Amino acid sequence: MNEKADNPLTTPRAQVSRREDLKLSATSIMASLLPASAPAAAQTQSPPQKENTVTDRAAIRQFQVSFPDAEVVDLRRRVNATKWPERETVTDASQGVQFATIQKLARYWGREYDWSKCEARLKSLPHFITEIDGLDIHFIHVRSKHDNALPMIVTHGWPGSIIEQLKIIGPLTDPTAHGASASDAFHLVIPSLPGYGFSGKPTMAGWGPERIARASIALMKRLGYTKFVAQGGDWGALITQLMGAQAPPELLAIHTNMPGAVPPDIDKAAFVGAPAPAGLSADERQAYDQLVFFYTHGLAYTQEMGSHPQTLYGIADSPIGLAGWIIDHDRDSYEMIARVFDGKPEGLTRDDILDNITFYWLTNTGISSARLYWENKLAFFAPQNIRIPVAVSVYPTEIYAAPRSWVEKAFPKLIHFNKLPKGGHFAAWEQPQFFCAEMRAAFKSLRT
Repeated sequence: MNEKADNPLTTPRAQVSRREDLKLSATSIMASLLPASAPAAAQTQSPPQKENTVTDRAAIRQFQVSFPDAEVVDLRRRVNATKWPERETVTDASQGVQFATIQKLARYWGREYDWSKCEARLKSLPHFITEIDGLDIHFIHVRSKHDNALPMIVTHGWPGSIIEQLKIIGPLTDPTAHGASASDAFHLVIPSLPGYGFSGKPTMAGWGPERIARASIALMKRLGYTKFVAQGGDWGALITQLMGAQAPPELLAIHTNMPGAVPPDIDKAAFVGAPAPAGLSADERQAYDQLVFFYTHGLAYTQEMGSHPQTLYGIADSPIGLAGWIIDHDRDSYEMIARVFDGKPEGLTRDDILDNITFYWLTNTGISSARLYWENKLAFFAPQNIRIPVAVSVYPTEIYAAPRSWVEKAFPKLIHFNKLPKGGHFAAWEQPQFFCAEMRAAFKSLRT
């Protein structure tokens, strides 16, 4: 296919217009996202307007999504000009992303894929940016038209982005249009993590999960929400659980689909690949075996990004290098992606996968996002001493499927636990219907 603008791979590096003339206070933004007929009760989420109480640094600004065509054309050129190595010397994925899979991805990416569809979806949503603790934080903010909607902040992880959450926005903010009740409605806040997507890239060390958790709480309070809940997977799970451990009075409860619930002795044994401890139930033994596999075969990317993220210059220079790095996240996710590019129907499509990779490329966030692993000093699956209500959803092909016995010990105020029949690490993206049903069930007891 010719590199023409009539079928652009479509999105170069995002050009962000932060337009100072569009600075708005939190209160005025909240009002701007409500329909004109919204009841007064829905408008009480933000505090009364006070003159000169919102400084420029704390202002919430409208954010314009824009990608230059020239960079999209350059992306296709780079994909089609990839210098390929030889294929692997084995018949499985034990050496990494298989040659046949990445070539199928490249062929579709360079010849047929159209980024403009994803770009249009992004542009249709209300985007904002605000400075918190010295860094610009980008977020999507969609308020429901329904009375008494529950505010919720949803946080992505790596190698995810706000692209993961696009499918859940409609069903959660407008439930009556998707077969649910008005009483199930949420106001959604979907931030880009620091160094990811449209958020600022830290120029100094210090933006670890604890600081991001504090910034997330500050964002919800700045938006005027006096009561809210939080949800997350992957990094978002750890950050959301840290929000729960920090326990601000405004945070009613949290939900995670990758719970930090592994007992320390179990985690230590799994990390070194020791035989399973005696007395484990069937669910606990399955989880233990999953952890051993991950620690033995799935830590390569975390070790590199945790020690030398800056060394990954190849993922900033080569789209195929970036794609290979991203899809090699965990065994089950990779196997699903390989099946997708073999033409088999799955929870994700080829466009879903390339939307996310293209977003990373055009925002040039491969390395800036990787630094979060270097910043982190916490164990991913360890309990965080959370005393507020917690809801947990367990997907069978997550890195480990948390057994209820571990979850109940880690979260003494467990308000919801459910094992889903299908889905894995990217729950909201891969299985949005299950995910939305879980959000409605998880927080139902908190609604008044």
